[in-house]
Amino acid sequence: MQASLRMGNNEEEDTEETWLQLRPVEPSPSQCCGSGCSPCVFDLYHRDLARWEAARARNDKSLLSGKQSQSCPSKLSPETFLAFRISAMDKLTKDTYHVRFALPGNSLLGLHPGQHLVLRGIVDDLEIQRAYTPISPANAEGYFEVLIKCYQTGLMSRCVKSWRVGDIAFWRGPFGSFCYKPNKYGELLMLAAGTGLAPMVPILKSITDSADDETFVTLVCCFKTFEGIYLKTFLQEQARFWNVRTFFVLSQETSPEQLPWSYREKTHFGRLDQDLIEELVGCCRRKPFALVCGSPKFTEDMAKYLLCAGLTKNSYFLF
Repeated sequence: MQASLRMGNNEEEDTEETWLQLRPVEPSPSQCCGSGCSPCVFDLYHRDLARWEAARARNDKSLLSGKQSQSCPSKLSPETFLAFRISAMDKLTKDTYHVRFALPGNSLLGLHPGQHLVLRGIVDDLEIQRAYTPISPANAEGYFEVLIKCYQTGLMSRCVKSWRVGDIAFWRGPFGSFCYKPNKYGELLMLAAGTGLAPMVPILKSITDSADDETFVTLVCCFKTFEGIYLKTFLQEQARFWNVRTFFVLSQETSPEQLPWSYREKTHFGRLDQDLIEELVGCCRRKPFALVCGSPKFTEDMAKYLLCAGLTKNSYFLF
């Protein structure tokens, strides 16, 4: 009898230890990209924790898998990281990379213009996640592309700098509440700083690729120098369309004589300030809806300037 009791106690201890090993691990702060994704890694943790608690209460491990099997996901998912192979990688500036990832066959990524993905990286055994918006057209077959700026002390930057063609990176998504619809707005006023240009690119391309979309676009690109402007050829091509205007704001340039002739009349030196925003809003050909993407400070300033220029909070979107 005593032997049976000891065996029973051991089995209970083994079962308890097994359940504790199956308990979801709470994410570290570095695993959150800070972009307001839904679901966030913490949302997934709380979902899995509730599932674990229910399964443990019923002593039924089959409940841990949930209703959807994640053993072999075949489509992009906000909850599951998928592996994508790097097929090309170009260094655009001293700190910015243009990276292409391969998709199976001629498949599509499945994002709407303006939506973003979350990239996972591992640095010194620490998992980190960051959000990036593909710049490739929504209808691109067999690939997608992203712009990634690297920072001297950035953890994800260390991952990106180590990438080589043929390497694998892990992404999940899509995320983002702004989904562009043709002809919904009379004119889009796009305000982009640095890699904040990224979400504007697929939206702009979707407009100029469609003969039925008559939305006007005023794109304002903010960079430090002329040499630092991304995607110059693409931007010049887009500016040739009847409904597209492009302007540049260069904070560390002072002389138009240093610029090509085609840029001189559409470049402002200094910063995108209140006066310039009011001028841009005033010269829009139709009632504008503004899209803003850049650093947190840039985004905060633009929101304030747009309100002062007469736009309402329903008349702009901050990426």
